[in-house]
Amino acid sequence: VQLQASGGGLVQAGGSLRLSCAASGSVFSINAMGWYRQAPGKQRELVATITISRGITTYADSVKGRFTISRDNAKNTVYLQMNSLKPEDTAVYYCNAARIGMTYWGKGTQVTVSS
Repeated sequence: VQLQASGGGLVQAGGSLRLSCAASGSVFSINAMGWYRQAPGKQRELVATITISRGITTYADSVKGRFTISRDNAKNTVYLQMNSLKPEDTAVYYCNAARIGMTYWGKGTQVTVSS
């Protein structure tokens, strides 16, 4: 499974960005996809996940009400709509895909929120 993330950039506080993650390869085996982020000097943390078959979502408390994860199974793509961005959302965002016994990571995309 290969994951290609896109959509990062620089935005002012209060603004919005949408990240995309396209999966290719053995996508039939993927159970869930999600986004994680890592800020400088901090550990990588979960942002949001979504199950592929039923679309069940989970969110970190810090992004609930501001971020929305969604999927387009026909395109094998997961999106992260980020609204009301805050400077503390600044991080490298990583796309993740999981199947039984295996986890895949895409290259990160930088999100920078200026105050």
